[in-house]
Amino acid sequence: MHGSRSPATSPEIVDGGEMGTLMRAFDWAATPLGPIERWPHSLKTLAAAALESRVPTILAWGPDLTCIYNDAYCFLLASKADTFGRPLREAWAAAINILNPAIDRVLAGEATSLEIAPFTLLGDVHSERRFFKCHLSPVRDDHGRIAGLLSQGIEASQGLAIQPALCHGDIPWRSLFERLHEGALIGEVVRDPDGRITDWRYLEVNPAWEELVGISREAAVGHTLRETIPGIEGEWVDEFAHVVETGQPVTFTRQVGVLNRWYEGHAFHIGAERFAVLFLEITERQQAKTLISETEARLAMERERFTALINNLPVGVCFIDQDSKALLSNPAFRRFLPDDPLPSRTPDGEERWVALDNDGKRLTRDRYPGIRALRGEESAGTEFRFRPSDGQEIWTRVSGVPVWNSEGQVGAALVVIVDINEQKRAQEALERLNERLEAEVAQRTAELRSSEARLRTIFETSYQYQWLMAPDGTLLDANTSSLEGIQSAREGVVGKPFRDTPWFTATPGMPETVRVAVARVAGGETMRQEIFLNLPSGQRAFDLSMRPVQNAGGEVVAIVPEAVDITERRHAEEALRQSQKMEAVGQLTGGVAHDFNNLLTIIRSATDLLRRSDLPEDRRQRYIEAIADTVERASKLTGQLLAFARRQALKPEVFDVVERIRAIIDMLRTVLGSRIQIVTDIGYERCLVEADASQFETALVNMAVNARDAMDGEGILTIRVQGVMQMPPIRGHGGGAGSFIAVSLADTGSGIPADKLARIFEPFYTTKEVGRGTGLGLSQVYGFAKQSGGDVDVETELRRGTTFTLYLPQVTHTAAEAAPHVRGAVQGDTGGGRSVLVVEDNVEVGTFSTQLLRDIGYETTWAANADEALKLLHERMNGFDVVFSDVVMPGMSGVELGQEIRRRFPCLPVVLTSGYSHVLAEEGRYGFELLKKPYAVEELSRVLQSVIQVRKGGA
Repeated sequence: MHGSRSPATSPEIVDGGEMGTLMRAFDWAATPLGPIERWPHSLKTLAAAALESRVPTILAWGPDLTCIYNDAYCFLLASKADTFGRPLREAWAAAINILNPAIDRVLAGEATSLEIAPFTLLGDVHSERRFFKCHLSPVRDDHGRIAGLLSQGIEASQGLAIQPALCHGDIPWRSLFERLHEGALIGEVVRDPDGRITDWRYLEVNPAWEELVGISREAAVGHTLRETIPGIEGEWVDEFAHVVETGQPVTFTRQVGVLNRWYEGHAFHIGAERFAVLFLEITERQQAKTLISETEARLAMERERFTALINNLPVGVCFIDQDSKALLSNPAFRRFLPDDPLPSRTPDGEERWVALDNDGKRLTRDRYPGIRALRGEESAGTEFRFRPSDGQEIWTRVSGVPVWNSEGQVGAALVVIVDINEQKRAQEALERLNERLEAEVAQRTAELRSSEARLRTIFETSYQYQWLMAPDGTLLDANTSSLEGIQSAREGVVGKPFRDTPWFTATPGMPETVRVAVARVAGGETMRQEIFLNLPSGQRAFDLSMRPVQNAGGEVVAIVPEAVDITERRHAEEALRQSQKMEAVGQLTGGVAHDFNNLLTIIRSATDLLRRSDLPEDRRQRYIEAIADTVERASKLTGQLLAFARRQALKPEVFDVVERIRAIIDMLRTVLGSRIQIVTDIGYERCLVEADASQFETALVNMAVNARDAMDGEGILTIRVQGVMQMPPIRGHGGGAGSFIAVSLADTGSGIPADKLARIFEPFYTTKEVGRGTGLGLSQVYGFAKQSGGDVDVETELRRGTTFTLYLPQVTHTAAEAAPHVRGAVQGDTGGGRSVLVVEDNVEVGTFSTQLLRDIGYETTWAANADEALKLLHERMNGFDVVFSDVVMPGMSGVELGQEIRRRFPCLPVVLTSGYSHVLAEEGRYGFELLKKPYAVEELSRVLQSVIQVRKGGA
């Protein structure tokens, strides 16, 4: 046997019978095929298919057509494996003259068959004549090139020997018929009444037929084809009918679909209506051919994909063989080298192209990456300038990679060319640009240094405090002015956290304020606020700002704080405010004095006339009523002053805003005049607030009168009521949380100029001429709103109108629910002898009050202060029905006295009276009844009787 044996393995060759075992143990390294592990994928696949086939199969591969065959082939040889691993032409030397033409056709790509051909096989010890039918097909390697052939055949010696005996009726044919390896049958055709052959009947079958078809002799003989094999194709009837009618033999290769088997055979006429068929099953051979076809199709598809991939690559690719000839190249490669992949000359001796390296040296053939790859050297990324004889010079990057064959030798080389012309041009342009940039950078650096010197000069000579710090708050620099402010050197503060420097550490709370501000600015915000700092020179006021310095990506890289000393400006502004305030107080004083003089004139004139003894009674009553009305007007004027100052003692109660507005609409129409139309837009039916209802109505009247004057007595006033979830920020205030009722009065007047808008709520500011008002109307609205927990806002547009919006906190309980107690009805106008303890520090008022109470039927006791009153209460236990006390007194106030009486004498009612009290305005009435000065006799009597009756009801 050719070659020695050594263990070898292949994952593709799993079984394959005796020859498969031999295959795995054979020393293939000693053959041209080389070790199995280096075989191409296509060879391994075909070898595995050949070994597992039951059809005699021989695979011949490589330049020497080295033989690989299966167990079935060895059986035909009758000599095991003496030719395994040897060249095919040596194995088939006895018949080489017959086989050579067929082998050459197959290696040229043409599949062929050898009809029944007699020859003596090498190694046949009997040297008898044997007959085979062979099918030869070309097989291809992984690159699609023809690498060998595949031969499959069947022995037909016995079938050919039986044919003459069957045709001539020789007696010994039965014995031979039974011993045939091929399936054999004798049949006769079946005709219809018209003489057409429609079927045929089995007359005899041999044992080989039974095994190949899978049907017993008893089930076949005497029956027709369609009875024996239902569903069989009609061609089997047509072909054998042709043999009977023409006398010509037919050779066939057919599949019996219902049996799922392939058969190959020979049918011939044996006389009359009879014929004989000799055949073999070739199912496995067909399956092997199918496998080979599928493998070739897959390889062809892979070749197509590989070719498509190569052709679509943006880089040039070329495979060259050992003869330096191009096996495959793509369009990108041919764009560089359309004629020859290696340096060469034209027939005239002219160089087709020249390659220069980076040093400008001409590329020789030996230095070319493709030639180096054929020598087994790998070169990657070598840059060359190609200069075609008829084209422009191109910069490229060339690589050469050797391609090793199954024998471990370089069979080809891969050459890759990348066009880097644009890259080189860009690189050259970049180098030129870098040179220009370096020059510009040098120039800009000089300019920056000059600019930095100027900025440093500005930084150091600025009167402002200026700093530079890192985003984390570390101080990087400080100018001279800021250092002088703390009497420190730069070295003493640079590098410290900004908040821990002497500018801030002497001011309580300021380091934490600075820390928060730095964190916000480091996040990208800009901060500005007014601060007061304790410095060695004293407390100073500064306008401090911090700005972030961001890079191109938006990242904060530094923080620039600046502080402007505004101490002197604040002093000047305060002096100006005081001056303006004094001027305004003067205006207020003049306006109030004017109004009070008018009121006093009425009172003085009426008093003088009342002294006349001959004054008629009707005129006396008219003067008395005039005095009372004038006192009421003076009281309202005083109330307006106190409301703005938020010193008015309000009497809050829960009421419905909508009901109050509807109740005073008619009165507003009278005040505004017939030429002003009032429109209401009230979207709520229940808008409860807790405030002084009288002051609320006064505020509405004041806003309405202001609107009337702005419209010059003609226009439209729209009153709108709506609920809001929170009060918006107004004039820099933060607004308020919770539900509010918003009452808006919008006019169509002239609007308010921007330079006057900021002063309209000042009590001493008015744009009206003297005699038309004191400027307290809007002041009362502002004071009432602020004292009630709300605010008033204004929106205006010149020549379009103004809208005032009054915000009051909304409540949910009704007036009845909020009332602390139910008052009893007042019966009668007299005191009925009830005892009243009057507490009043003013002698005139105390004398007048006690006399007034006696005149309406009360017994009175007068105490000059709270201590005296408490002493009298203890001395005369249960001796008083009510205490009537002024609020503003030296020592203990009236409110404090009432609280002490409530603690000591819980059932004794207390009525307070005051014309002004900051205690009442700021802290409330603490549940005591309050009678405002000046008060009427009827009002005093009603209040006293009311609290006394409540006391009796409680008792």
